[in-house]
Amino acid sequence: MAMLMMKRQGLGLLRIFLVLLGVSALCSVALGTRKGNASLDQRGHRHRHPGHLSLHRHKQKVGKEGQVLHRSKRGWVWNQFFVIEEYTGPDPVLVGRLHSDVDSGDGNIKYILSGEGAGTIFVIDDKTGNIHATKTLDREEQAQYTLTAQAVARDTNKPLEPPSEFIVKVQDINDNPPEFPHGPYYARVPEMSNVGTSVLQVTATDADDPTYGNSARLVYSILQGQPYFSVEPQTGIIRTALPNMDREARQEYDVVIQAKDMGGHMGGLSGTTEVKITLTDVNDNPPKFPQSVYSMSVSEDKVAGEEVGRLKAKDPDLGDNGLVNYRLIDGDGINMFELTTDSETREAVIKLKKMVDFETKRSYTLKVEGSNPHIDPQFLAWGPYKDEATIKISVEDADEPPVFIASSYTFEVEENAPPGTPVGRVHAKDTDVANNPVRYMIPRYTDVEQFFSINAEDGMITTTKPLDRETQPWHNISVSATEIGGHHQDTKVRVNIKVKDVNDNPPEFATNNEVLMCETVAPGKVIETLSAVDKDEMAYRQHFTFNLAPEVAHNHNFSLKDNRDSTASIYVLRKGFSRLTQDVYYLPIEINDNGIPAMSSTNTLTIRVCSCDSKDTILSCNVEPYVLPAGLSTGALIAILACIVILLAIVVLFVALRRQKKEPLIVFEEEDIRENIITYDDEGGGEEDTEAFDIATLQNPDGANGFLPRKDIKPELQYPIRPGIGRPAANSVDVDDFIKTRIAEADSDPTAPPYDSIQIYGYEGRGSLAGSLSSLESVTTESDLDYDYLQSWGPRFKKLADLYGTKDCSINDADDGEDS
Repeated sequence: MAMLMMKRQGLGLLRIFLVLLGVSALCSVALGTRKGNASLDQRGHRHRHPGHLSLHRHKQKVGKEGQVLHRSKRGWVWNQFFVIEEYTGPDPVLVGRLHSDVDSGDGNIKYILSGEGAGTIFVIDDKTGNIHATKTLDREEQAQYTLTAQAVARDTNKPLEPPSEFIVKVQDINDNPPEFPHGPYYARVPEMSNVGTSVLQVTATDADDPTYGNSARLVYSILQGQPYFSVEPQTGIIRTALPNMDREARQEYDVVIQAKDMGGHMGGLSGTTEVKITLTDVNDNPPKFPQSVYSMSVSEDKVAGEEVGRLKAKDPDLGDNGLVNYRLIDGDGINMFELTTDSETREAVIKLKKMVDFETKRSYTLKVEGSNPHIDPQFLAWGPYKDEATIKISVEDADEPPVFIASSYTFEVEENAPPGTPVGRVHAKDTDVANNPVRYMIPRYTDVEQFFSINAEDGMITTTKPLDRETQPWHNISVSATEIGGHHQDTKVRVNIKVKDVNDNPPEFATNNEVLMCETVAPGKVIETLSAVDKDEMAYRQHFTFNLAPEVAHNHNFSLKDNRDSTASIYVLRKGFSRLTQDVYYLPIEINDNGIPAMSSTNTLTIRVCSCDSKDTILSCNVEPYVLPAGLSTGALIAILACIVILLAIVVLFVALRRQKKEPLIVFEEEDIRENIITYDDEGGGEEDTEAFDIATLQNPDGANGFLPRKDIKPELQYPIRPGIGRPAANSVDVDDFIKTRIAEADSDPTAPPYDSIQIYGYEGRGSLAGSLSSLESVTTESDLDYDYLQSWGPRFKKLADLYGTKDCSINDADDGEDS
């Protein structure tokens, strides 16, 4: 047992002893329970470490009573202690002991412990001063604890010594295995890499104390992945271990790396991680054609651009390293065929560049080269990165249609030529070995009006009717040639026929506008310059000549001068023109075209005399009337139109109102009938009083024959009118039958409110002996009143006496209808 004693001199001063008990025993127990296997010498030496010591000098102090106190120098001071982590013994661990030299053992001294973990992790015996650790400590959670010890009087709790601070450090054991926080790992390395090429560095961590022992000293090793890869023990760098690793043979490798603490010695803890290593591609393989010779065929009827065949060189490399470019390098068919590359399949596509002919050449040879465009200089010595293949193409015979000697034909024929005039000849031949004869025809859709015909044997085209160049100067037709025999294939050729012009149309005025001339025109003035047009083609040096017609050659009004440039000028010979005397002059003029044969025509020029001002500006060319017709002013016309519009609006409004009133005729008539019955409460003149109701409505009950919906409620059910209830015939004027019918319908209608008429007649004044006169109430109630006395009231009540005298009959009829 080791003991630290602190000495102090003076009255009331305590000496506190920090005692470490059973160091050897505790070390042996801890070494037996720790997870690691540290040697006894290391652990024992560590436990005996004294921390640090301090030697203090103190100045003199004056006490309360004036006594000079001398603070003595302290001896060796232990202020740092160690506790082994993860201790799992049955008893608490004794950390140390506090003791004062004034403690005589009589129990008057009480020891107090405060600070981190005091009272929970560390407890002190206040009598003996022994400090124990009551819980298992983990250095990775907290490496040290700072505590304060003090001795006080038990009875007064008066401090006998100032607080003394010390540290309890948790002594580490190897209880945490290494971990790879970033695993698993993924790495890539080029194939064919040299031995020792760095792939990836893995890093493991250990939560144990790296400053004590070998608990956190890690060593890396490879558990899986040999002999392809290795790992540096100290750095964790993974490197290639074999040369010429080929991606095409194996692309992925699963490597397991282990990190072990305690420097890799036996008993250390370990952790592992997985590393997936992928070999990336390099261009280390040249392209290779599966065959050295390819055979293809093409029919002679194939057109340029059609595909003949495909071939592909294989390259096991990926991406740009596996790209193959193709080209034709030799062969007698290099001018007849072309090569392209399919961008999706990367195949070489052989296409027809020119049409082949079986009768001319029956086979061709091509040599194709496939090469890599991207070559890695590192593997250039492994080349050459290209391959060649030979393609033999055979031409197949096909039954071809006839072929015209020319791709198109152009002929000329004069217009107005008689039918049967030869136009030209077309010629086609069969290029097949059989050389079958050919027949010609003109498809009708190219010559709808059938201007031409063709000889089926020799291809001679002739006209069938005269042609007019001015109507259609060109005729574009097609001629079809079909071989006789074989597959009857045909071919067509374009034939353009030009209609040559013949001078068969006379010239005429270029424009037919009237010439306007002022009344005050001066003699010798040119009033118009004439020009002409001709539908025929104008020959070289051909022009128009103009002359006055013979019948007006010697007129005294106008003259004509030919300008010899296909134009003519009209001159005025006199003055004094008046449009009141003659407002229009007609001047016939002959025009000649000088063609072969010459054609001429007579055209009439219209000259109108107009009124002009002093500057010869035309004012009017119409004859002025001497008397203006009488008429209304503009204001009067507007007023008349406004009146007409107002009248039309009134008529339309009146018609609309009339239509609106006539739409609900039946409903209004029904309501009128009910209201007329209501107004019977006035004891007026009876049937002779026609001011209270409209008898015409009662006399025309046709509109009420059908079932009418009630407008004062929305019925939940609709019941049909019972068939047993009789209805008056059309145009009936029997008001009694009509009222009976309406009463029966009201009684049979479950949706009809009972307050429409009864409520109105429910009260007729106090002291009335007659009671209610409502016909609806009298019928629908079980009243035993006898209305026969109405017969004696005179003619005014005769109608009511007739109506109510038949009550029994009408009720019986209604009951019979319901029973039915």
